[in-house]
Amino acid sequence: MNTVSEPLLGDEGPVSPWWVRILVIVMVVGFGLLLMITALAYKNAPPIPDKVVDPQGNTVFTGQDIRDGQAVFLRYGLMNNGSIWGHGAYLGPDYSALALHWMGRDTARALALSRYGRPPEQLDDMEKAALQAQTAVVMKTNRYDAASRTLALTAPEADAYHRQVGYWADYFTASARNGGLRPNLINDPDELHQFAAFVGWAAWVSVATRPGETYSYTNNFPYDPSVGNVPTAGSILWSALSLVVLLGGIATVLLIFGKFEHLGWVNERHIHPQVLPGTASEGQRALVKYFVVVAILFLLQTLVGGAIAHSRAEPGDFYGFPLDNILPSNLLRTWHLQTAIFWIATAYVAAALFLGRTLRSDEPGSFKLWVNLIFGAFAVVIFGSLLGEWLGMSNLLGDLWFWLGNQGWEFLELGRIWQVLLIVGLFVWFGVLWTLARPRNVAPQAKPLASMFMVAALAIPTFYIPALFYGAHTNYTIVDTWRFWIIHLWVEGFFELFATTVVALTFFQLGLARRNTALRVIYLDAILYFLGGLVGTGHHWYFSGQTQINLALAGMFSVLEVVPLTLLTLDAWAFVRATRADCEECGRAINIPHKWTFYFLMAVGFWNFVGAGVFGFLINLPIVSYYEVGTILTPNHGHAALMGVFGMLAIALMVFVLRQVLDDARWAQVEKYVRVCFFGSNIGLAMMVALSLFPGGILQVWDVVQNGYWHARGLEFTTSAGARTLEWLRLPGDVVFIVFGAAPLLIAGIKGWQLMRGQPVAASRIR
Repeated sequence: MNTVSEPLLGDEGPVSPWWVRILVIVMVVGFGLLLMITALAYKNAPPIPDKVVDPQGNTVFTGQDIRDGQAVFLRYGLMNNGSIWGHGAYLGPDYSALALHWMGRDTARALALSRYGRPPEQLDDMEKAALQAQTAVVMKTNRYDAASRTLALTAPEADAYHRQVGYWADYFTASARNGGLRPNLINDPDELHQFAAFVGWAAWVSVATRPGETYSYTNNFPYDPSVGNVPTAGSILWSALSLVVLLGGIATVLLIFGKFEHLGWVNERHIHPQVLPGTASEGQRALVKYFVVVAILFLLQTLVGGAIAHSRAEPGDFYGFPLDNILPSNLLRTWHLQTAIFWIATAYVAAALFLGRTLRSDEPGSFKLWVNLIFGAFAVVIFGSLLGEWLGMSNLLGDLWFWLGNQGWEFLELGRIWQVLLIVGLFVWFGVLWTLARPRNVAPQAKPLASMFMVAALAIPTFYIPALFYGAHTNYTIVDTWRFWIIHLWVEGFFELFATTVVALTFFQLGLARRNTALRVIYLDAILYFLGGLVGTGHHWYFSGQTQINLALAGMFSVLEVVPLTLLTLDAWAFVRATRADCEECGRAINIPHKWTFYFLMAVGFWNFVGAGVFGFLINLPIVSYYEVGTILTPNHGHAALMGVFGMLAIALMVFVLRQVLDDARWAQVEKYVRVCFFGSNIGLAMMVALSLFPGGILQVWDVVQNGYWHARGLEFTTSAGARTLEWLRLPGDVVFIVFGAAPLLIAGIKGWQLMRGQPVAASRIR
């Protein structure tokens, strides 16, 4: 047993009911606006014509070709090679931007020959300017007839489409020209026609004027002046006004912190720990194997991540070995994303069960059994889905690719069957957690914390359900809407809430935060995160087929996501001083046995401010996102935020559990590897960001502004000397991160598990 008797928890009264009231108001208003934006996405999604015809009325391609082409795009995992409207991977081009530029170029050539009798390169400057204006008029004129659901192309546009099939056939031929895809990935004429229809539709959507407006269905994204795509007035206006909202939000919260001194983590005095190392129960000890899997997946993620970086620096050649024939870059990137989600989620699941057990004095007899059953279920889903993704991308599953293979949507690649099993498994996990830590099973003083813990845990399986709301043929705009309900709301919203409750509960159990202090932090963080984060989900939808209503609301609200991150600096040094002080009750120096857990949690705070705050804000303004989305500044933010925040927290929880199950002598044999992991992972991540991702992103955005989005995302830029050099500079950071970060953590996990098995279950120790 590793809990304490009720009197030692302290006799604190309830916190103000206004915390919950304000949180409920924020959630109701936020979800109301988010549901409105989602409903408008269905209403205003770019139309998919039943047929697309040339001036003679001949069918160029059909709506079914477009939908089947989207399925081809997904089945072959091409969203983990390139992107559509900026969403996807960065190894290949943005397919919609490149198709748009090719169509614009071919249309301009046809117009030049018909009007001037000469190709564009032979025209003088005045003629070129007139030709560009004429091309923009042709491309931007919307010839879709809603009554007949028919899109009419001009002769130059129809000819330009027919050339697209040959362009894409050439693209898929050699790995060196496409970022490391399997050679001759798509060579079936029907599939090439369907794929060209899909990206051709995406290009038309990008440039055709939305009815009743002066800009395209994607708010003139991507930036390509040659076809008339330039920033809209709304992108500039709402960016400027959002800065006013940001400054007002920061000022308001700082004013509140100045008035109410009881906010923040820091206690007035030290509280003795509620949990003691080396006192884990049988059920808690059974959870340690989860963290061995966590460490294995973490190492696998870093290894495939290094291989992906090499595919950008030297596509088609892995140090002389044709890796793309066996493990193409789109498969590796799929595994990179999925293993990241799996190892972080597994750590949270296991740590939640471990912490839930600390809230009660007895252990249910079936707890260990359920721990083992959930472990088996998670292992099946994790490794079954990774295998399915390889089989699906290799076209070995036939029509079952969507169900057993990979759905192809970035971050949600795992097949539909695996998604259903994952949701069921998470609800079972919540049921086990409920039997452990439901409020009636814990001490009265801990009930409010247990209640918030349960609410946050229930949100995890509940808000993954939108992953089932779409299929391979659903309109891309609709899919992207639900996709970011998960990516943003699940990962950056409710996982953030869950992480906050886990940290608060950990600090409470370690004696570093009083009950009400922990509760106030949970409420305040939830209010601030959801105030900007719910409607702020729309910053992913600026240019994916939604109207400027979303651009305005998301632009104004998303900047508020930065506000709670700035507050992390307020308590930093005060918290450090508190952990180095003397206990006022016993007169002795405060000793924190979970030192490395604390260090990793401090790393979470640092990377939250830098990765999510600084780098996230950098790319969130509409006008910045217009030029930036899909450039290296996005993974710069992603690596610093996902690994720096959620990853470091997952490692902190793993270290907490290992320290908790081991006595002092056995922990000493593991601690040295944890120490190396702490410095290796943080230094390696900092090197990745400082040497490669951030400067590489800045260079790429500069190229967008200078030459257009299509150019910065194409071979013209990615094979340039500057881009290649910055990509190779990823190598030192990757090596440090893998060798001194991921590898030592795996050693610590395996060694800790082995040492625990040789250690007898400790007798009850009550502090």
